[in-house]
Amino acid sequence: MADKNLTIKLVRSLSGRSEKQIATALSLGLKKIGDSTIQPDNAATNGKIKVISHMVAVTEA
Repeated sequence: MADKNLTIKLVRSLSGRSEKQIATALSLGLKKIGDSTIQPDNAATNGKIKVISHMVAVTEA
């Protein structure tokens, strides 16, 4: 599991979102629509994705 990665892409705007959702997106390195990042597939990353699941698209890298 440690060698699996996820590609996370921001597909919805951060405008009008709660501070918690904005902070979560920024912690993943997502600042504006279209930004993508590669993160390890672990419990911490999955928790962050769960908070902003309606704003991101996730695929296996």
